[in-house]
Amino acid sequence: MSQYAVITFNGTILDDAEQCTIETCSLKYANFEYIPNLAGNIIFLAIFGLLVVPQIFFGVKYKTWGYMGGMLGGLLLEIVGYVGRVQMHYNPFTFNPFLEYLICLTIGPAFLTASIYLCLARIVVMYGEGASRIKPRTYTLVFISCDFLSLVLQGGGGGLTATANDMSGKQTGINIMIAGLIFQVVSLTVFMLLCIDFAFRLSRYPNKVNSSTISVRSTFKWKAFLICLAIATVTIFVRSIFRAAELYQGFDGSLANNEVTFMILEGAMVVIACICLTVFHPGIAFGGKWDQGNFKFRALKQQGLEQTTVPAWEMTRDRRSAGRETAYESDTSLKDRHNQV
Repeated sequence: MSQYAVITFNGTILDDAEQCTIETCSLKYANFEYIPNLAGNIIFLAIFGLLVVPQIFFGVKYKTWGYMGGMLGGLLLEIVGYVGRVQMHYNPFTFNPFLEYLICLTIGPAFLTASIYLCLARIVVMYGEGASRIKPRTYTLVFISCDFLSLVLQGGGGGLTATANDMSGKQTGINIMIAGLIFQVVSLTVFMLLCIDFAFRLSRYPNKVNSSTISVRSTFKWKAFLICLAIATVTIFVRSIFRAAELYQGFDGSLANNEVTFMILEGAMVVIACICLTVFHPGIAFGGKWDQGNFKFRALKQQGLEQTTVPAWEMTRDRRSAGRETAYESDTSLKDRHNQV
């Protein structure tokens, strides 16, 4: 938004660019130097809106509460962001719709990555902790903490940009947002490297893989889920690099003023990620065992073994087996006493 006098096409001098319209002022006074495409932005808006319904359905059905929370947070922010872009199609000079677009589309994918991070710990439990360098609980704590810090930086920077009274303050806010995006890129890079390392160790140490979960891991839906999770991670990674570069160049830069680039590297990347994270939902892939795939702890007292992470359904199976053994022993004892009598 212009902070100086604006000269209209007919020579009228305005105090504020927000008083401009498409008919009266040049786009050089607008928030960016193009009019957002109405059809393209409505399509993205509609896709994100439609994905909310299956996310709620699968989230409730399979009780993937944390995953659903992250996905809904990301989808709703994307919706608000594209509403802002639709508003700017009619008036690219107003500042509030620009803030809706800038802040919501910047921080939205941080919620999506939180959902992705929640999946890794459960995937490790499914394959077996022995094949991983890091405990499942550590994956969750470290990457969710990194995601939260990234979100705080991006959200705080966006808030400062929205409330600053001068360009210096707004630029400070944008710099903080850039720092948050860079931190998100670094976190995603480490995450992808650890995923690759885990996949390598699974092939190198097959004896450490948990054989009790083969019925789930051998299905098409499980393999499709892993592929789609990888695609979603890469697309959000590409988008985050683009977004950081765009903000670094500034709103006068070539990236910020090229809608085709934005539609491909921002809109399309996030749409692909959200579709992958919805169509091949982890609740479906885990066969309804998402909650049971959470990491649980139990002490193995035999031979002084250290505390080990095991799937919750294995604990349930062990308890049932123990119950049957106890019942059998009790029944045998009663028969022995009866024979003695």
